[in-house]
Amino acid sequence: MNLSLEGKNAVICGSTQGIGLAIAEELALLGANCTLMARNEETLKEVIHNLDTALRQEHNYIVADFSKPQEVKQAIEAHVAKHSVHILINNTGGPPGGTIMDAKEEDFLKAFDQHLICNHILTKAVVPSMKKEAYGRIINIISTSVKIPLKNLGVSNTIRGSVASWAKTMANELGQFNITVNNLLPGSITTQRLASVMEATAKRGNVVIDVVEKNMKEEIPMKRFGEPSEIAAVAAFLASPAASYVNGVSIPVDGGRTGSL
Repeated sequence: MNLSLEGKNAVICGSTQGIGLAIAEELALLGANCTLMARNEETLKEVIHNLDTALRQEHNYIVADFSKPQEVKQAIEAHVAKHSVHILINNTGGPPGGTIMDAKEEDFLKAFDQHLICNHILTKAVVPSMKKEAYGRIINIISTSVKIPLKNLGVSNTIRGSVASWAKTMANELGQFNITVNNLLPGSITTQRLASVMEATAKRGNVVIDVVEKNMKEEIPMKRFGEPSEIAAVAAFLASPAASYVNGVSIPVDGGRTGSL
């Protein structure tokens, strides 16, 4: 099985912590040159030095705030003017929790910009070089809510679903160029995002956070939360030559929690 990413250039969004950072670390271990993309330059500088360079990889970073699509557009266009891109990991923090009836109209617009619009901007920017290189892997980190909506994540459920439909449409159009577009659907993964969701749930139900954690784990057949590295392993496979015929799918990585086939 060919999992080598030597000579491949990857752009990984939201990669200074959590799932994004774990994916960057895994791609680097397979030989990819990794470009980290996030808004905090100081953290980017710290993180980049910890990536593997045993295969003489060259890593760098892009500073951009995903709440500002125009800033993202300018940043990625400047990057692709000088570098080819073979792998794009679309990943950014999810919208705040809450019921859909409590959501404000501007909450949807903000989340739409941060997720679908920025994904679209990034993809349009990197596709020309992917076509030229005859190799492209676009991997979107979404949520299991595209299979079954999750409680108290009204805005997230809505926006994640739109991203999944966008990705499937993109996969249909780009497959002929040896560019694949796939979605990873993390379940409950030990990240700051999960911690904030549990805190909000505990506050809403007026219970201690330990009870929330216990109840969430009970819903998972494996009876535990996942680790960012477990998402990264699947992302690395999808980015590799071995996954050349996997296209247009949404893969839950959730310990079996999602109740659909």
